[in-house]
Amino acid sequence: MFRQTIRPRSDWKEKANDYGFHFHTMYGEAYWDESAFYQFTLPQIEDHIEAPTEEIHQMCLHVVDKVVADDELLKKFCIPEHAWDTILNSWRQKDPSLYSRLDLAYDGKSPAKLLENNADTPTSLYETGFWQWLWLEDCVNSGSISRHADQFNSLQEKLIQRFHNIGEHYGINNLHFACCKDTIEDRGTVQYLQDCAREAGLSNTFVFVEDIGLSQEGFFSDQYDRPINTLFKLYPWEFMFEESFGAHIESSETHWLEPPWKAIISNKAILAELWRSFPNHPNLLPAWFESDTPLDGVDHVVKKPLFSREGANISIHNKGELTSHADGPYGAEGYILQGYSPLPVLSGNHTVIGSWLVNDQAAGLSIREDSSPITQDMSRYLPHIII
Repeated sequence: MFRQTIRPRSDWKEKANDYGFHFHTMYGEAYWDESAFYQFTLPQIEDHIEAPTEEIHQMCLHVVDKVVADDELLKKFCIPEHAWDTILNSWRQKDPSLYSRLDLAYDGKSPAKLLENNADTPTSLYETGFWQWLWLEDCVNSGSISRHADQFNSLQEKLIQRFHNIGEHYGINNLHFACCKDTIEDRGTVQYLQDCAREAGLSNTFVFVEDIGLSQEGFFSDQYDRPINTLFKLYPWEFMFEESFGAHIESSETHWLEPPWKAIISNKAILAELWRSFPNHPNLLPAWFESDTPLDGVDHVVKKPLFSREGANISIHNKGELTSHADGPYGAEGYILQGYSPLPVLSGNHTVIGSWLVNDQAAGLSIREDSSPITQDMSRYLPHIII
């Protein structure tokens, strides 16, 4: 694994606009960065990322099965009581999931370490499944990258197949998609998923979260008062449960993507339960609830709110001294502490690996880098290749 500089394509911004990649630059700063790429060997991908990703996912499912049936754990996960039956029923009904992303610390040599599981509303999907693949094709065709180069990337084809399977599971040929207003990255992610669903033969309708209504009969409806039978929502479950309509989620009989049981996996409390269930696993870091007794000998830690997203309110402490911190709106729900695993630093950049799953299968890889050790919403995205 190494970082290689390369000349950016001369027309990439025009091409990005043509393909609808409108969030490649945000707030005047580059988000997509093709001035360099990361190179891996096939054994690194297959043995150090792909196989552990699927194993960690199965470990997470084991924890879900444990948590949904344990009131005390549901309380520690800060799941509101009115949502317990919704989550339990969703799990026992085997409601299908769509996709997720594991964030890993990996240096190319040591076992990859799980930092967190983005199992509910992960973004950077379009740039992983489509845009970085287009970059690779262009670079191979221009001769700037070897024609033998490949990429760990079956994300798009697996998403299309998964939408097809979900359509068959629920017996539907149409579904709704939603995200919040004024979120250009979220809207781009949802548009990409709509395209994948369309390729799978499912027609679809978009509605902003703010425009979803609740009828007198108790079903959710879109801006045209049409019932929402199946909904992909890029809106976190912890927000959904706290909304005024949260108590109607179960009775509405809407099918959800992601399903309610994903509220357990996307919660950072799962990191503590993973360590308790699989202590000393090579791909895990020691973790515990802030309210629990600290683990002996773990003095360098990362403090994470249970519901934090995009690095918000995460802080790093070494022997009680604060060394790094990111602001944000989270923390009232409580924290877990996780043993610190330094991200590899290449050319002055702290690098985190995103390993994607579609349902239970590893499906692709994304790279984010930042001058800070805490990866946040504006951390740059770089492509990768396999040689």
